[in-house]
Amino acid sequence: MTGPKRDTSGDKRVSAAAPLLVALDSSARGPLHRQIYEGVRAGIIAGRFAAGMRLPSTRVLATELGVARNTVVLAFDQLRAEGYLNARGSAGTRVRALLPDSLISVNATRRGARAARAAATAPATDTRRASASLSPRWAQLVARVPDIGSLRDLAPAPFALGMPAIDAFPSALWARITTRRWRSGAVFLGHAATSGDESLRNAIADYVTSARGVRCTSDQILIVSGAQQALDLAARVLVEPGDAVWMEDPGYPGARAALVGAGARVIPVPVDEEGMSVEWGERLAPRARLAYVTPSHQFPLGTIMSASRRLALLDWARRVGGWVLEDDYDSEFRYAGRPIPCLQGLDTERGGAAHVLYIGTFSKTLAPALRLGYIIVPDELVDAFRAARAISGGHSPTLDQGVLADFIGEGHYVRHVRRVRALCAERQQALLAYAASEIGDALELAPDAAGLHMVGWLPSRASDEKATSAAAREGVNVIPLSRYSAVAPRRGALLLGYAAFDEGEIREGARRLARALGASP
Repeated sequence: MTGPKRDTSGDKRVSAAAPLLVALDSSARGPLHRQIYEGVRAGIIAGRFAAGMRLPSTRVLATELGVARNTVVLAFDQLRAEGYLNARGSAGTRVRALLPDSLISVNATRRGARAARAAATAPATDTRRASASLSPRWAQLVARVPDIGSLRDLAPAPFALGMPAIDAFPSALWARITTRRWRSGAVFLGHAATSGDESLRNAIADYVTSARGVRCTSDQILIVSGAQQALDLAARVLVEPGDAVWMEDPGYPGARAALVGAGARVIPVPVDEEGMSVEWGERLAPRARLAYVTPSHQFPLGTIMSASRRLALLDWARRVGGWVLEDDYDSEFRYAGRPIPCLQGLDTERGGAAHVLYIGTFSKTLAPALRLGYIIVPDELVDAFRAARAISGGHSPTLDQGVLADFIGEGHYVRHVRRVRALCAERQQALLAYAASEIGDALELAPDAAGLHMVGWLPSRASDEKATSAAAREGVNVIPLSRYSAVAPRRGALLLGYAAFDEGEIREGARRLARALGASP
């Protein structure tokens, strides 16, 4: 046998790896190592660089691309850190068999483990097909979900949705508590516990036990960056690609996006005056993996799930071994009648294995910018959720967690919620009054016993999308109901948020909306 050939690039041996086609643009703003990283990553996701494929050495690839070797090293280091590549000594650098999206999906069933083992041992062609089908499909499917980011980017003008009474935020008190923490040295600046600040988890456990009827320990609580991250974690942990998931229709697009991103087959289940129809859900997908519900104040219609529906939903979950994801949306803002106990407490009262995961947030009661929320999970899922939380950002800011723990523990939170609840009730009445005097029959509004927005029904055959565009031209922000519906609603409607606006702003907004709708007072 002849000895190995020398490589003119300086390597001792000619590389056995195929060259990589990575396009570089010297005129682009991004650094070259980022372009190499994105090019290789895109090739892996698309299946052009198959699982187990050996990549050229950093020296060889640098020569092929005409860049410094350190540029390639930086790109490869990032790809290895994210789990796309494996460095195997003399075997070289190779594409991993399991992509990162598979690694961070901690599933509670053996089926997930079997699928992971099968993917790891599958031929390269099979893995290539899986890679090509999952990620592009994920992007395509999520792109079809209404963009909640763009909705949140709307100017804070009447009647923007999802905006709480920010003007009522206790800024001076919050500043005093923050300053006290800094002065006392009670601000931890290192890597904190994945599940969140212990004092905050204890404070939340006490609050939800008394105010919402939740039954849990602080160990079951994970602090997250708002309800959206809780939804994303739940979808990653509980859902495998192809699983059927019940979703309220119309329903919250952020939940739909998280479920679709996890590969769920979302089943739109109609909502009526008693909430989501469990009977319809069982007809459409009797052995669904999970059901997402907002039982305390359904988003966006505002209905409250009846006791019979709640019991039927829990019975279904126990019968099929499914999960119920309870988003306790707007539960603190109830203006008439007694508070509605949560599903989670009803589930644990009945004994046996728990099937409900409970999501709460401080975005509506305090401020969205805090990015603080929590999810309460059954004991058997705590370890899986902590692992997923560690991957998804690690932990929320420690200072904000500590301040919120003091704010709740010293009784300020309960007093603040009461004040804001009364304020929002007044603002709902103002909207009802000005809508009646300015808009008249062009928009049908009725009092809502809870929540921070109302549904305004348009005359039959009127397009809510056209009405929304007309309102935007008048400087009014409303959202069409059809945008949140998988099945087109029988009647067009507009969603009007009122909590963030004072009486003067509501009056002016009603006048402008009247002009947009061509209304006669």
